[in-house]
Amino acid sequence: MPKSTFIKKCPECGSVNLVYDEEKGEVHCRDCGLVVEEKMVDMGQDWRQFEEGEKKGRAGAPSSWQKFDKGLTTNIGGLSDIYQLGAKQTRKFFRLKKWQERVSTSIERNLRLAMAELRRVASFINLPNVVKEEASRIYNFVLQRGLVRGRSMESVIAACIYAACRTYQIPRTLDEIAAASDVERKEIGRTYRFITRKLGMKVTPSSPKDYIARFASILHLSPKTQSDALRILKKVEASELTSGRGPAGIAAAALYVAALLNSEKKTQREVADVAGITEVTIRNRYKELLDKLGLEERLKIREAEAKLEKEAEKKSKSKK
Repeated sequence: MPKSTFIKKCPECGSVNLVYDEEKGEVHCRDCGLVVEEKMVDMGQDWRQFEEGEKKGRAGAPSSWQKFDKGLTTNIGGLSDIYQLGAKQTRKFFRLKKWQERVSTSIERNLRLAMAELRRVASFINLPNVVKEEASRIYNFVLQRGLVRGRSMESVIAACIYAACRTYQIPRTLDEIAAASDVERKEIGRTYRFITRKLGMKVTPSSPKDYIARFASILHLSPKTQSDALRILKKVEASELTSGRGPAGIAAAALYVAALLNSEKKTQREVADVAGITEVTIRNRYKELLDKLGLEERLKIREAEAKLEKEAEKKSKSKK
């Protein structure tokens, strides 16, 4: 018997022999047959048995923002069903399918194309399903408010994906999204600012720390270098060097300095390509870090130690 019922005995005969009927949602007395309680709500899982065997399946697929109809519309068959039909039934099948597309609204047609493009861009930059779902939800709100009018669908989708990445603190730069969607970086940024302003979205600014793990993984840097880069970023934030500067550039410069301190030599070109910035930006941020944090002496000492280590290796090889 479910926990929602508090009746312990039959009010008619006083019997405690009560039975809960799951199918009817009723509690009745086994002795006198009185229905003590009815129309009870079952708070358990809604399992349905469609196939033979012990395995239970859900009543249907969960609704999703990534589908133009949230997965609730019943479509008229698939192309694989045609082979099971005769000539007359096949013509009827195509006619019904065509009419189903014709009666759909402009919003549904837009969503059908937009969701396909959104999935393509998101898979290109390896985004998790939760980010795809959030980007789809944002695009639905944008479309319902008529904010897509006057803008290309691709730029709005790219802006929604960028907003979803910022919401879940998943580091993706505008350049990466621009490369995946074939939309200019400036256009994505302009559309993103317009959407966040119109929808009243409060998105926290991305932190340079979010980029460290991904950049270090691509550059094949050691865990010690990653931890050193994070320590450098802590000092950078304390000295307020991050204000007015791109987080990707500061993260790349911190990784470059940490790699030099750990004798993992990476060129500025390599780091700049991974971060999607120019070598000039890396050099400027690098010089600022050295000046503000006083790391020049440490780098000189580390370079001298590296030279001594190389000389020692050469001597040991020559002796062998």
